[in-house]
Amino acid sequence: MTVAVDDDLWSAIGDPTRRRMLDLLLADGGGTATTLSDRLPVTRQAVAKHLGVLDRVGLVHVTPAGREMRYRVDDAQLARAAAQLAEVGSTWDARLRRIKRIAEAVQRTRER
Repeated sequence: MTVAVDDDLWSAIGDPTRRRMLDLLLADGGGTATTLSDRLPVTRQAVAKHLGVLDRVGLVHVTPAGREMRYRVDDAQLARAAAQLAEVGSTWDARLRRIKRIAEAVQRTRER
């Protein structure tokens, strides 16, 4: 089965700050822009923008928590991203095996 790769999802995950935010949200079971900014070397406003990106691609869910919004990771979307990554890895493994076989065949031909 081939999994379609979602470029927007991987663009969001591609940013190291957003990956760190996902790690923190997973470890803590959720958080707010304020709690995340306390643990990251970026401003609360920057954290809020990053959370907006993660929300747009469905990697986090947002619920009101007093004056702030609370974010938690969407397990299904994260699993979807992991499946896409596994599919891409498998595809590249197959390509590299083919390249190796071709290189070995060329080498054998040269040795004759």
